[in-house]
Amino acid sequence: MTSIPLLITAPHPCSYLEGQRAQSVYVVPSLEINTAIYSQLSAYGFRRSGDDVYSPHCEHCSQCVPVRLPVAQFKPNRRQKRCLQKNQHTTAIIKPAAFEQTHYDLYLRYQNQRHAEGNMASSSPDEYIGFLGSSWCNTEFIEFSIAGELAAVAVVDRLDNALSAVYTFFDPKFSDHSPGVYAVLWQIQYAQEQRLEWLYLGFWIADCQKMNYKNQYHPLQGLINQQWDFLNTDNPVGNNNG
Repeated sequence: MTSIPLLITAPHPCSYLEGQRAQSVYVVPSLEINTAIYSQLSAYGFRRSGDDVYSPHCEHCSQCVPVRLPVAQFKPNRRQKRCLQKNQHTTAIIKPAAFEQTHYDLYLRYQNQRHAEGNMASSSPDEYIGFLGSSWCNTEFIEFSIAGELAAVAVVDRLDNALSAVYTFFDPKFSDHSPGVYAVLWQIQYAQEQRLEWLYLGFWIADCQKMNYKNQYHPLQGLINQQWDFLNTDNPVGNNNG
């Protein structure tokens, strides 16, 4: 891949590890990114937030490990099989990445019940779609319904040879259906049907409860020292001295 110009942020409080400082590198906003370029950047551990493409770049910490799943090799565990059984009547509709009031209302309900301490709980419509959508990426909103009622929305980017799971939000009243787990399982099956190779799952952080659930999907690969390898999530990598 040709050289990509990057910007580095000033140190700021880490969103995942309490008491830690974090930095990220961003692709310069003036660069015209498309799906082909983003597909290559994803293979180097980059993620998208809105139109911005970034990667953690902390001086004294390497706990954020980019992870991906080779979908052809995935086999659900017992809990995931139970989730699939529970959701056998859950329906999914693939929609464009466009603002819909019902999605936005669900997003705010989810944020206020699950992440009320964060600033996303008061997101405006523009902030909401600016975070999940993109002007250049091939993004889809997967709408999940249970008994005819909107239960969850998964935001998914379509890459050249992969899907990238961006974000999932759901109605907490359907928690017994494990909609977050089901959304990942659905994406795995969708990627298999499309004959894609990978499902990118963002960053795995061993010491962060809301990010370490990804070790439930096997076999999981992590990008460590710029090399993808199967990850032994029982033995965390990196350090926590930031």
